[in-house]
Parts: sequence; structure tokens; C-alpha cells
Amino acid sequence: MFELKSNLLFDGAMGTMLQSAGLPAGMPPEKMNLTAPEAVETVHAAYAAAGADILTANTFGANRRKLGEDPAPYIAAGVRIARGAAGKGRFAALDVGPLGALLEPFGEMSFEEAYAQFAEVMEAGEQAGADLVLIETMSDLLEVKAALLAAKERTSLPVFVTMTFGEDGKTFLGVDPAAAAVTLTSLGADVIGLNCSMGPEGLRPVLKTILESTYLPVMIQPNAGLPRLEDGETVYDVTPEAFAKWGRKFLADGAAILGGCCGTSPEHIRALRQVLDESAPPVRRYPDGLCRLCGWQGVAALTAASVAVVGERLNPTGRPRMKEALYARDWDAAAEAAIAQQAEGADFLVVNAGLPDIDQKEALPHLVLAIQKVSPLPLVIDCSDPAAMESALRVCRGRPILNSVNGRSDSLAAMLPLAVKYGTGLIVLALDEQGISSEAEARRDTALRAAGAAEKAGVRREDILIDCLALAASVSQREALVAADAIRLVRAAGYKTLLGVSNVSYGLPGRDELNCAFLAACLAAGLNVPIVNTESSRIRDTLAAMKALTGADQGCEAYISRFQRIGGASQSMRPETMPLETLIVTGQRSGVPAAVEALLEKEAPMEIINSRIIPALDRVGELYEQGSLFLPQLMASAGAVKAAFDVVSARLPQGAGEKGAILLATVKDDVHDIGKNIVKMLLENYGYRVIDLGKDVPPEAIVKAALETKAALVGLSSLMTTTAQNIAVTVRALREAGAPCKIMVGGAVVTQSFADRIGADFYTKDAAQSARVAAEVFGR
Repeated sequence: MFELKSNLLFDGAMGTMLQSAGLPAGMPPEKMNLTAPEAVETVHAAYAAAGADILTANTFGANRRKLGEDPAPYIAAGVRIARGAAGKGRFAALDVGPLGALLEPFGEMSFEEAYAQFAEVMEAGEQAGADLVLIETMSDLLEVKAALLAAKERTSLPVFVTMTFGEDGKTFLGVDPAAAAVTLTSLGADVIGLNCSMGPEGLRPVLKTILESTYLPVMIQPNAGLPRLEDGETVYDVTPEAFAKWGRKFLADGAAILGGCCGTSPEHIRALRQVLDESAPPVRRYPDGLCRLCGWQGVAALTAASVAVVGERLNPTGRPRMKEALYARDWDAAAEAAIAQQAEGADFLVVNAGLPDIDQKEALPHLVLAIQKVSPLPLVIDCSDPAAMESALRVCRGRPILNSVNGRSDSLAAMLPLAVKYGTGLIVLALDEQGISSEAEARRDTALRAAGAAEKAGVRREDILIDCLALAASVSQREALVAADAIRLVRAAGYKTLLGVSNVSYGLPGRDELNCAFLAACLAAGLNVPIVNTESSRIRDTLAAMKALTGADQGCEAYISRFQRIGGASQSMRPETMPLETLIVTGQRSGVPAAVEALLEKEAPMEIINSRIIPALDRVGELYEQGSLFLPQLMASAGAVKAAFDVVSARLPQGAGEKGAILLATVKDDVHDIGKNIVKMLLENYGYRVIDLGKDVPPEAIVKAALETKAALVGLSSLMTTTAQNIAVTVRALREAGAPCKIMVGGAVVTQSFADRIGADFYTKDAAQSARVAAEVFGR
């Protein structure tokens, strides 16, 4: 296990240093490992002379997707150069960046494809002599999971992982720093942290959140401020002296490893070296006893006194609509109850795809992906098939709960390794080879034996939830309350508890009433996590009342708020009863066709577009800009819009309702296209015809396409400061050619002032804004 004995210092930027050393525009920096190794070695030597402890190999983009060829020779050369420059007493890190593609369900790359590409990189890096792996600048929890698992499974090296966060404190996919920290900690990273995106001041709040959410050593590598273009040159405003002052603050906050990202130089690293030399050794940090669980946003931190609710309805048992959707492999429809349960107050969502004649190994991961497209809540993955369970755990963003293991030896052998490998929370059932006891003490003893085995295998006690098993009162009234008695005993033994409450009423009428009475009894006994039907207002009322009585609801604030509301009955969240506008805003595509068909019986197609679909789109944009919706939900809403347009368009005369063509391109010498691809998917779902010219597109090719297609809107993007000027060149070429189009520009280094200066018509800071620009250009 990796142990940090002293504060460490990484080096600074590589790309900008190589650009100043003559890196040709448009050429991947990693190719210089073979074409100009002396230039790369000079950069490493400068950072070594500045006092860096760890030199980062020039391998950030050395993967098969970005290079278009076998990356191994570039990785071997890059690591060899870094290792040589490091000499004795320093370390060489294999640098691993994003693949530059969106993973499912937002893009076309599968998890296993991403894993395979990362595995290829990891193996080549270790073979070349890297001392550790640095996975950096990640935005997607699933992509970083693929990289981290590849590093852990294919190498024996320590793994450092950093993610990049925007001005809103989240990644562009909506991941917050707490969820990132909990996920990476649970998956076995040795060091975690953050890098890039902003300067030191902007990243400090993110750093503090990460420190609060992990016991691992934390690293931070900010940019030297935000880049800006000045007279055609890229300028970063944070000086080495100012950078060092922030480094001192980061150490005081609790960071243990410092370094620099874009715009930093050997002078910045030399200034940090002095700060580190004057600092005390890092203080080792330990787990705090909280069970932290998460999806892709938000963290549920369970204590012994916590009461958290699991929604039970993502389970086909007794739910014909979900069963039909699973058989039809309509994963979005199968996942539709996720949004409703979140709105009803669920803290977690059970996920179950168990049907007698369905392949759970295929269905369960698809269902997990579909749910996480629309909901950020942590998942409770319910499956007894180890192969299917692992396939779901691999694609799950965040830290889920594994449901479940029991006292039988075969269950312990199959499921405990998965809980440890994927760092999940764990549900332990109070049953073994003898079945379920009718006595509370025996259930406790059975559960504690299984929990002890889990702890011995490496699962922390705080991450275990014991299910004392509710049995149907219709079968045995005497045993109905044994679960409550067992809960009290298990809590006294120092474990948290979970229970499927609705089981007690199986086979009886008036299920809601019985469930509420049983829930109250179990909560009074100390139940932490009830699995319930959150659609029931009585269940929600019972939970609110019990939280008020037990003190979980401090000051009864939530209780008062709930029962002071006017118009007591809540709106149904079933898709079949929702208006079209709500389906679009919540991203529930499966219910859209029926809603549109119903409207077409009384409204004209264009009326539906103008009075229903477009206002819903406006609301989605508002929520996105307010930070209430994030990119995954934005894409889900776009999918719902496409489903609506597909139905409406079939009722329109040919050509009516067409929105027009939009031309998109990443400009010459820039090979980064993930942002452009997100814009493309969004605009296509909104009904526009998008002509994608790709990446590294010369100005003359863009002009030719604009004239031939007569596209009314052209979108240009650039990620790198060195290629942003090619946006200006392309805009000028379009104007000189008389192309009949409006031009929108965007990208990481593009600003409103830059757009104004080069004569672009619009600056779009994100995909949602590009849709608004399109609506303006095409007059709806």
C-alpha cells in the first residue's frame, strides 16, 4: 500500500513548454517523444532543476483513439525520457489523460472499450519503467473509473488521480468534488485531487470539499490563472510568487502534494519548492467512520443515527410496465421511475432486473446506465448473480451499495470479493444455510457472522448495512415483528440496518396502512435505511413524522414544511399522467410519444411545437443555466425533444417544421472535438440538421462547405490557445467569401471579448447556449 512520508512536488505544464520549443501546430505533443526527444528532455531537466520530486512523462494523450495508432512506442519513449531526467531520488509518472470521447449513455464509446484503451496505456507505461501512474484532467466518473481499474488491474504501480472542475465547482458532466472524492477513494486510488481548469483561487473551495470527503493524501495542480489571448499570444496572469502563496494556503488546508498545470513553468515550480521545504511533513489522515455513498452528484453520509430512504420501484416484480420494457430492451422506459422517486424524496434507488428468462448480465448494466442518465442518486444494485452484479458495478458512476451477501458460504465467496474490489457499501442478509430464523436473536447472530466475514475480507464496518428481513404477515403473523426486534439487537451490536418494508404486507389488502404501521415500529427500533414505495404519501408522512420524533429532523423543520404546504395532494409523477412539457423537462423520453399523440387529437402539430415543445426547451435551458440541471439531464431532455419531434413531424407536410442546417467544425490544427460532439448531439436531438466536418478542419474546407450547403449557422470550436487564432482566420475567410451564415464560436479558451474582436456573431459558453443561439438564428 502506498504511504506518503513527505510532501511531494509535481512538475508543471508540458504542452505550453513544448509549444515554445517548436511543437508544430496540430501535432500531438506525444509524437515529440520520437521526433524531438531532446526538446522533451530539456523540459524535464528544467523541472528537475527547479526541485520537482515527480516528473510527468509526455504521455497525456498517448492513447489509440487520439494518436490513431499503437501508442506503445510513444509511451515507452516518453517514460524513458522522464525516467532518465529524474535520475536517482525522483520519480517518473506515466501521464494518462482522457480519451477524448464521451462514454455511454451520452456517447458511443462503451465502458469496456475505454477500459481496453486505458489498459493498453497502463501496461506500456509500467513496462517502460514508470514509478507511478497519474490519471488527470478527468470529467466523467465512468471514464476515470475505467482508467483507475485498468491501472489497478493491469499494473502494480501507485495510482494518483485528479479531476478537473469548472467555475461552478463541478465537472462539465455535473460531477461534484465530494462525489468524485468518495468514488475514487472507494475504488482504491492512492492519491486523489484536482488539476487544471482554473487558477489557484478558484480551485481552493473544491480542494476543501475533497479534503472533507476522503482520508487519502490530496494533491492540487492549478493553472497559472485562466488563459487569455493578447496580441495573438496566450497569457496567464498568476506569477510564480503569487502561485507560491497559494501553495502555502493549500498546505495549510491539508493538501500534501502540489504542482502546476497549464501556464505554469519551472519558475512556478521553483517557488513551490521553497514553500514545501519550509513546511511540516504531511499529517496522516484516517477514515472518520462515516459511510459515504454517491451517484454522480451529491453524497449520502450515513451515521448510526441516520435515516435515509431507498425507493423500491426500479424492480420488475409486480410492475408490468417495467417488465415489458426490460423484455423490449427499452432501457430508458425501464428506468423511468427513477425521476419520480427522486422527486418523492428517495435518497437511494434500488436497481433490479431479475426476471426468469432475461440475461441479467446484459440487462443490469444497461439499466444502470439508463438510470444514471436522468438521476444522480446513489444506487442499491440488487442481484444474486455474481457475473451480472460485476457487469453492473463496472458501469456504475459513483459508489453504490451491493445487495447482497448472506451467511451461506457460496454467497460469501462470490460477493465479498466484488464488494472489496469495487469499494461498495454492502447489505448483509440475516440468513444462512438454515434459512431465516423465527427468533430475533438467531437472526442477529447469523447476520453478525456474515458481517464479521465481510470485515475480515476488507469491508469496513461503517459500510455494512444489515437486513433483518421482513416476512409477510399473511404467512406468519407471529414473525412479522421479529424483524423490528432483530433491528434493535443489531443496532446494539454496532451496525446500521436496512429493511425492505413492503414485504410485510404481501398478499394482504390495505397494504399502505400495514406498511406504515410496520415502518413506524421498525424506525422506533432503530432502522436506518427503509426500502419503501415513495409514491405513497402515507409512507412519506410516516417518515416525516418519525424523523421529527427521533430528532433526525432537527427542529422539526422538514415536518413543519411538509404539513404547512397548501394543496396537500402532490402531482402524480407517473409518465402516463404527465404533461408533455414535464416529460421534456425531466427527460422521460418513453412517455413522450403517447403524450404527443394525445395532444394531436386536439391541437395542430405546429401549435404543439410552438406552445409546448419550445417553452419546455426554454425551461430546460433556464434550469441548466441556474445549475439545477446538468449535462446528463440536459442530454436526456434533448432525447425527449427528439422523440416529440419524431411524432409531430410525421403529421406535417414534407419540409414543414424543418429547422435548417448547422455546420460544425473544430478548426485547423486542433484535434480536440469532445465539446463539438456534445453540441452536435444536442442540436440533432432538438431537430436541427447538423453537418459535422470533424476536427482539424482547414478554413478553406469550412468555407467550401458553408457555400455548398448554404447553412444558416456555422459553429467553430477550439480547445487550445495555440489554435484559437485559427477561429479568427476561419471567420475572416467566411466573411470574405460572402458565406450567407451567422457564426458562433466556443471552446475552453474562447471568451466573449475574443468573439467580439474577431467578428463572430455569437459566443457560446456551453452546449445549452448553442441551442439558444440556433433558436434565435432560425426564428424558432
